[in-house]
Amino acid sequence: MSTHDALLKQASLTATNATVVAKFEIDGNIPGSGAYVVGLVASSEDHSSQRRLGIEFMNGEAIAFYSFNHAQGTEENYDLKGVEHSGNTITGHFPASAIHGLGKGHLITAFSEADGREFQAGVAVSEAL
Repeated sequence: MSTHDALLKQASLTATNATVVAKFEIDGNIPGSGAYVVGLVASSEDHSSQRRLGIEFMNGEAIAFYSFNHAQGTEENYDLKGVEHSGNTITGHFPASAIHGLGKGHLITAFSEADGREFQAGVAVSEAL
């Protein structure tokens, strides 16, 4: 995968009472071959509590939708019905519990991975929580 394929241009996060909606806009389309992951890294202000939320694709199709709580060492997998993707936009409807407890001063950035390697990290996220 070249650096011009599926470059994560921007990410946003909005919330309702029951869900947090993560939207990722990429430059190009989801790669049609290989593994590709987009997601969020969220932490409390002091980094004592961290979560990783992700959407994984294999050969252009969503295969995993999850959150990982670093403090508890637990991963929750969600129904793929919570993932929408069309062209250059990927949207994940995560349960609000995925980031519950991080506090007001939390930090959130977006990332992408390609074929098991970090592709981008620390991408700014526009928040409306």
